Amino acid sequence: MPGIRKYRRDTSEVSCCLKYVIFGVNVLFWFLGLIILAVGVWAWTEKDTFSNLSQMTNIALDPAFILMCVGTITFIIGFTGCVGALRENTCLLACYAVFLALLLLAEMTTGILFFVFKDWIKLQATTGFQTFITHYREDPDQQNLIDWIQEDWLQCCGVEGPRDWDRNAYFNCSSGAVGSREACGVPFSCCRSKPQDIIRNKQCGYDVRKPSYNYDIAKIIHDKGCLEAAEEWFDRNLLVVATSAVCATFAQILGICFAQNLRADIFAQKAKWH
Repeated sequence: MPGIRKYRRDTSEVSCCLKYVIFGVNVLFWFLGLIILAVGVWAWTEKDTFSNLSQMTNIALDPAFILMCVGTITFIIGFTGCVGALRENTCLLACYAVFLALLLLAEMTTGILFFVFKDWIKLQATTGFQTFITHYREDPDQQNLIDWIQEDWLQCCGVEGPRDWDRNAYFNCSSGAVGSREACGVPFSCCRSKPQDIIRNKQCGYDVRKPSYNYDIAKIIHDKGCLEAAEEWFDRNLLVVATSAVCATFAQILGICFAQNLRADIFAQKAKWH
């Protein structure tokens, strides 16, 4: 009996609190990653397959592809942490810690590069948004993303201004010759919203860039480019962004430490069995 009591006391040394904290947090990430991945796959399959293959050069800018990548990474990290903790699998816990460390390293590298190569990143963002404008009517995901940026997030129009919409075949001023009703206009997401509007006017951007337009354009649409609006948004919310980054970094470091401590407990317990 004394030997049995000692055996039971030894087997309880793996911290249940630590084990189920890792399990509980990562089961949420597991399901979150699964949902994001499913949405990305669904959005991708809704498009024409051959059209997707013909636009492989722009795949990195495809919101559906980005969702699939984020969902896959989140799913893998959540899976290794959840199952590794629940099954007390030191291999999966080691993978979980390595994945978190790599993700943390990538985030820190991105943050450093953002400040060091700020002008280059601005150029890439400009080029990417201009590509979005060019393919605005070709990809519903990119169209919805641009509308959300211009209407809901930044209240802007184009990259540097409304004239950027000349890059799109439908909104180019010369498109009026081939019967495009949107020629020399902008998407409805460029329009300033009115509180009294119950139904969104999808034609509010028609003809606003024509020289013969008889209204004050600044009262109808946003005349500020999204690049300038994004810089102003980051300046206003710098403290919030920095605080969020610090909290995310702390949570990842904590996850790595928890996983390593749980692995140490498991190894210590296994050593007693031998």
